[in-house]
Amino acid sequence: MTVINILKKIKLKNALLVEGLPGVGNIGRVAVGYLVEELKAVKFAELYSKWFFPFVMLHENHKVHLLKNEFFYWKAKKTGQRDLVFLVGDCQSLTPQGHYEVAEKILDLAEGVGVKELITVGGLATGELESSEEVLGAVTDAKLIKKYERYGINFNAGEKVGYIVGATGLLLGLWKQRRKDGLCLLGQTAGFPIVTDPKAAESVLDVLTKILNVKIDMTKLEKKVKEMETFIKKVEALQKRALLEITKAAHEKTQKGEEPTRYIG
Repeated sequence: MTVINILKKIKLKNALLVEGLPGVGNIGRVAVGYLVEELKAVKFAELYSKWFFPFVMLHENHKVHLLKNEFFYWKAKKTGQRDLVFLVGDCQSLTPQGHYEVAEKILDLAEGVGVKELITVGGLATGELESSEEVLGAVTDAKLIKKYERYGINFNAGEKVGYIVGATGLLLGLWKQRRKDGLCLLGQTAGFPIVTDPKAAESVLDVLTKILNVKIDMTKLEKKVKEMETFIKKVEALQKRALLEITKAAHEKTQKGEEPTRYIG
């Protein structure tokens, strides 16, 4: 079961949803999380799901933190801007089934508050230490290329990657099924485990702020990345430990001739 707790009822006009969940290089999480803070966006909803990893985190050795995704909103301040909804969070789903359920819940909420267009943000692992600062893009409809190519986005992403894994790709695909427009921005990163890539996040942020027509102070990004990295590393370490336990339990079921529960890493 996936549930969304509404903290504040809102209604936006022609809004744009910007997704930034943890992933390759944590580019989306860093870029969108930084925007949330710099724009002082207001939290209005939280999403909890049984498809997230089965553990809680402890802060200050005693405060329980249940894994969640969070929704924030920001209203346009001047002509040329749009109302915005930001999606950030601690993690993504543990299973393919969970990915679909969580994604549909996210899009239902988005439509309910007035979102008309979607931008997802993720990373493309190149395996190279020095990755290009060029931002790659994918769209739900070819007509959007003309709209966004003036921001310097390379829309030949298909030459480097044949698919986009997780929420960044799935949200876009399901949004297209709802006959809505969407854009995916991919920052290029080495893709090493538990390594946050501030340079790739900055490249994406540069494009994203131009699209959204907002100005933010970029000088605090490196400091923010270091603050976020400690938390992100802790979550990822716990996820790996939980996944090992799950895999071990599944193996034991197989040895006993029972049907194992299937997961993806």
